[in-house]
Amino acid sequence: MKIGVIADDFTGASDIALTLAEAGMAVSQFIGVPEGAADAALDAGVVALKSRTAPVAEAVADSLAACDWLLAQGCEQIIFKVCSTFDSTPEGNIGPVLDALADRLGAEGVITCPAFPENGRSVYMGHLFVGDVPLNESGMQNHPLTPMTDSDLRRVLAAQSSRPVGHVPAVTVMAGADAIRAALPREGHVIVDAIRDADLMEIGKAAKGSALLCGGSGIALGLPANFGHSPATPAWEPVKGPGVVLSGSCSRATRGQVARYKAIAPHREISAAEAVKGEVTAEDLADWVLAQDVPPLVYSSADPEVVKAAQETFGKGVAAEAIERLFSDLAATLAARGATRIVVAGGETSGAAVQGVRAKALRIGMRLAAGVPAVRVEGGRPLAMALKSGNFGGPDFFAEALALLAGEA
Repeated sequence: MKIGVIADDFTGASDIALTLAEAGMAVSQFIGVPEGAADAALDAGVVALKSRTAPVAEAVADSLAACDWLLAQGCEQIIFKVCSTFDSTPEGNIGPVLDALADRLGAEGVITCPAFPENGRSVYMGHLFVGDVPLNESGMQNHPLTPMTDSDLRRVLAAQSSRPVGHVPAVTVMAGADAIRAALPREGHVIVDAIRDADLMEIGKAAKGSALLCGGSGIALGLPANFGHSPATPAWEPVKGPGVVLSGSCSRATRGQVARYKAIAPHREISAAEAVKGEVTAEDLADWVLAQDVPPLVYSSADPEVVKAAQETFGKGVAAEAIERLFSDLAATLAARGATRIVVAGGETSGAAVQGVRAKALRIGMRLAAGVPAVRVEGGRPLAMALKSGNFGGPDFFAEALALLAGEA
């Protein structure tokens, strides 16, 4: 391998894996740290962790274990993949993990940039924007686990890191790779502005030879060319059979997608109370799902006010954990009973679903939407999945993804 990625959630892992695959690299996404060696034919490996909201010590330990495994596969460059909305809390986990990886790799002046212009994420004057609004006005300020109330990434990262945090402004980035490289500090981390894909390509050139980078999937746009790779379209073999949509994201985009899909498909909403009290089981839900003629929707994508009320009633993490556990059990039950297409919305929900079906590795396929590839669970019978970050995809993503997985669009 040449490039190794440590992703703090499962949707982010498939997101950056698609970026690397479309840039011409042979890529596999691994679910957790593998026990043995990887296929020698791979150019890049993406280790998907569920560390974004894990206890800090656990997130650091898991990330370092992933780093060590990737280095053992020959990786020359490590990327710490975080969400394009820099999801974190004042305690982490981005800062502590990034500090630990920098210490392990002896890296200084570590480029950090979550920009993803294709999905409306840009960094300007050190501030992260979602579309035309600052991060803290985008809806992310209402995230139930990692509310983002400050758009200034310098302040956000400095609050979590023991290292100094610098900044390379857009005017320098637009001057090209040499200017970026000259502006990088000799210690700590540095937030680098990016407004266009062209900016990310120049950042990629500037990062040639860097041991460590941090960012969203856009950070990888310009890196494969440093290793002699050219853009290519990943192959995909269609998967037919029963399908389902599982949605646990509470983002604005996902709530809109849920509303659109409810208009054309059978749907069941799972409340926090039902999940916490065990009033609905995976077996019962699977019976209902598999009885439908159209791939149905099972969702728990409530408005922020509903989520807040559930947190106050059951405790901040109790409701979320109960819903994730139910989705994990449901994915496992559906896969065992013949479902072959599972579309999942939400990073935590995707992690739960992938762990539920006991996937060890995912083959990266074609693009379903910006940042969302089709993935096929390796080993066993055919099982195709789409793992969507909450804010990704257009209004009709669920229907489009199901069709594309089956080769019907």
